[in-house]
Amino acid sequence: MEVARGPFRNGRRKRCGAACEQEHPGELSFLGGGYYDHYVPAAVDALTGRSEFYTAYTPYQPECSQGTLQSIYEYQSAICRLTEMEYANASLYDGGTAVFEAAAMAVRVTGRSKVVVHPSMNPRHVELLHTHCANLPIEIVEGEDPTDAACVIAQNPDFIGTVRDLTALGDACHAAGALFVMTFYPVSLGILKTPGAMGADIAIAEGQSIGMPLGFGGPYLGILATRKKYVRKMPGRIAGATVDGEGRRGFVLTLQAREQHIRRSKAMSNICSNQALCALRALVHLSLLGKEGLREQAVICHSKAEYLKGQLGFAELLNDGPTFNEFAIRLPKSADDVIAALQPQGIHAGLPLSSLSTGDPMDLLIAVTEKHTREDLDRFAKALEEAACS
Repeated sequence: MEVARGPFRNGRRKRCGAACEQEHPGELSFLGGGYYDHYVPAAVDALTGRSEFYTAYTPYQPECSQGTLQSIYEYQSAICRLTEMEYANASLYDGGTAVFEAAAMAVRVTGRSKVVVHPSMNPRHVELLHTHCANLPIEIVEGEDPTDAACVIAQNPDFIGTVRDLTALGDACHAAGALFVMTFYPVSLGILKTPGAMGADIAIAEGQSIGMPLGFGGPYLGILATRKKYVRKMPGRIAGATVDGEGRRGFVLTLQAREQHIRRSKAMSNICSNQALCALRALVHLSLLGKEGLREQAVICHSKAEYLKGQLGFAELLNDGPTFNEFAIRLPKSADDVIAALQPQGIHAGLPLSSLSTGDPMDLLIAVTEKHTREDLDRFAKALEEAACS
């Protein structure tokens, strides 16, 4: 796999020649809001399609599913290293599911029923949390005060891309007897402070950005990791490594705290499966990149986003701090009108914040990844200014 040596070397799409490029320069997407168009090495498809892993056998049959069990074990290990947490489960359905499962886990651990949602959170995930808790004795409030709360759930970078150190919030949670739940962007941990370093008790994420292409909403990957002292309150499965009677290394399901295995009243969750193939893709992706590769990818994303920011002087930047690869701007006219004007040019300009009731009609959320070239960013900046200022 070719590794980029600078912020604009990789990510070029195949074109059909200079003449064709002038007529059909290719579609560009700057959509984000939790799901991102990152580069996925071809080896991810090749390796995850091997029969050792891509099997119909379930983990209940260790004699038939050693590949599946090992991949889950290695995935858990990779997530723990990525987040600097102690335990990770075998994965959940998606990032939104992980938010609810973390909240429910905090309620079980603390015996409290109030869940505090920080203003930094993805509004889609907040809506999903309300839906899941509609018939449960869980109170959801917005803010950051951990008093009498089971947990405070916060996101870094926040929904509009601003990066903050949430360590002080974690300390406040612990002082109040609450858990600190932090949702993170996996790629950003190549350069940002980890949930473990910020004192998170539970770390959660949407794992689409590590190994999964955009796919009309899924299937994606819910990541959940925690501290050792809370592991028995964690939903889902944990795979472990052991040795058999002859001293040979093998893999088994170590913990399954769900209703099929224990009394229903003691089950941790109704999660009845995990996204094993998506988790495998994440594992292969992270293994191919390695620590330095992930850092380089993160640096490239950040560098390109900063470059694009510098080309958008006609718009007001809404972020009040540093950003990673995503940022929000206020345009001179309606974001919906600007988006519509750019679509015939093959440019998907970003996410209008008003569509999620999180901003004014002129506010636009823009995401940049390593797949964008300098030419792509210049083309977008020029088209956006023409559409917004005409």
